[in-house]
Amino acid sequence: MTITEEQPTAEGFDPIELEILWQSLISTVNEQARALQRSAFSPIVREAGDLANAVFDRRGRMVAQAVTGTPGHINSLAIGAAKMLEEYPIDTLDEGDVLITNDPYKTAGQLLDVTVLVPAWRNGKIIALFGSTIHHTDVGGYGIGAGGRDVFEEGLWIPICKLLKRGERNDDVWKFILSNVRQPDHMAGDLHAQMASGEVGAQRLNTLCAAHGLDDIEALADEIIDRSEEATRDSIRGLPSGTYKSSAVLDLADGSKIDIVCALTVDSDAGEITVDYDGTSEASPWGINVVMNYTHAYTTFTVRSVLNPDIPNNHGSLGPIKVKAPEGSIVNAVSPQPGTARHVVGMFLPNALLKALAQVRPEAAMAEGSGAVWTMQVNGNHPDGSPFITAMFTYAGGVGARATKPGLSACSYPTGVSAVPIEVVEASAPIRFHEKSLRPDSGGAGAQIGGLGQAIEFSVDTDKTWQLNAVTSHHSASLVASRAQPAASSSTVSRSKRRLESASAGTTSSGSNCPAVADTEQRSRPWRTGPTQRRSPRCGPTQSQRAPTQASSLSKHPMAKSPTGPMGSSITSWRQWPPSWSPTASCQAHRFISPSRTRRRSLRCGSQR
Repeated sequence: MTITEEQPTAEGFDPIELEILWQSLISTVNEQARALQRSAFSPIVREAGDLANAVFDRRGRMVAQAVTGTPGHINSLAIGAAKMLEEYPIDTLDEGDVLITNDPYKTAGQLLDVTVLVPAWRNGKIIALFGSTIHHTDVGGYGIGAGGRDVFEEGLWIPICKLLKRGERNDDVWKFILSNVRQPDHMAGDLHAQMASGEVGAQRLNTLCAAHGLDDIEALADEIIDRSEEATRDSIRGLPSGTYKSSAVLDLADGSKIDIVCALTVDSDAGEITVDYDGTSEASPWGINVVMNYTHAYTTFTVRSVLNPDIPNNHGSLGPIKVKAPEGSIVNAVSPQPGTARHVVGMFLPNALLKALAQVRPEAAMAEGSGAVWTMQVNGNHPDGSPFITAMFTYAGGVGARATKPGLSACSYPTGVSAVPIEVVEASAPIRFHEKSLRPDSGGAGAQIGGLGQAIEFSVDTDKTWQLNAVTSHHSASLVASRAQPAASSSTVSRSKRRLESASAGTTSSGSNCPAVADTEQRSRPWRTGPTQRRSPRCGPTQSQRAPTQASSLSKHPMAKSPTGPMGSSITSWRQWPPSWSPTASCQAHRFISPSRTRRRSLRCGSQR
């Protein structure tokens, strides 16, 4: 990734010097990110890279970002930092001040994502700010899941405030934060990691300025941002002007559907692209609503990944891409609409947008993928009564097939989050994984096959009750629990195994696609004592009373019902089928549960053309 051309700059930067400065700036924010990952307490940050790091100029414009991170965090941080400086203007800050917030409507859209802004000082003046956003393990409240009825149920809301004042802890702020979370030591450790990484960035930036005789980075920031913006506009000017419309349907675990409608308008004269989500579904009563920052983040990322991925991602390259969405819709949530599981919808937006971009750049087309990652967390009590909570662990289905290449298996587009290694999850709680494997032949048929889904099976070694919070996603195949003790709902199970299967992505074969469906099926079995639901004659959802995308904690949902199995076991299944199958496909699940072993043995999906 380069920033220069063979010509002097307006500020007198030699092209070679400018390239050296740019690469040094990238190295600075990359070192900031590495310091954060090495010192973070949360495994989702340390192992999976669920974070964002960036450097901002005095005007709050993102100049450069670290290569590690997710688009939802990075591009939301680009907007959030400017909003933080609106409340605390840069000239009002004292040396040693550090800002913090998790305001979901001004930053990354969920309370678990906490943003910290550390000013970099030189000769008594702020020359830049180093920002970071990471996913904290817990902020109190509902926790992981979509069950919060409003944002106030989802956890602690930290307004924009000072975490440090003149280098000293702001005791009142620390007290109200640590008094409202389940793991105050982890919360404090992660906050210190964020501040320390910002200090690392500030020290390295001062070294860079000293080496090149710079008093600040304002002129350098102007040069980088202006060049990035002009390069982006030039790439848009090469596209045909017009409006390109598309849509996609996201079907949820309760049988409901969300329509994502977008219109992409290319103005080749101005070198601008406008994406309008007018016509998209209204906000959901569940916590899957997406704030505008997050919608903007994944929209701009998708456009840039197709249009000009080699241009640096900063304030300049994001500027020519405009995003509109009806206020109060599911892609422009307002307070107090909940959004802890906003990634379910936010990470699905590219599936609709890519269809519009395929009309402009067909060679960059990609089939619909599996959508957002599964996010799961298990908590409960050890035999001695002490509590445990696992690191949040994420697993993905397949990426849609590309125009000339197959899709990637067990890899979620568009997020950059990696899977937390199973050894790390096992070390954090009494949980044991029995299987983690790709699902053979799950990519469908076509000129290029979709990425394969995967199957994961685990058990929890405790005699106490435990709870699984699992936020499912589009094209997720199933989640089955067996041999649970009688419980009020499937959120509390004991000595049970859970098997999760994520489905494959779409293929590039022609013909009508069957939208993936999610349903909670309660089929009649000789050993089954619970109610039975009849499937639709099509490969479509049954109407089950299940909170959307919420795979457990069902007692929190007044309409949820829990089927029962042999020996009082709680059996819950999610079923979604690959989109490349015919709408008349016959989809049947076969579960063989032996009374002696009580293990879910296999799952098959068959089709009839």
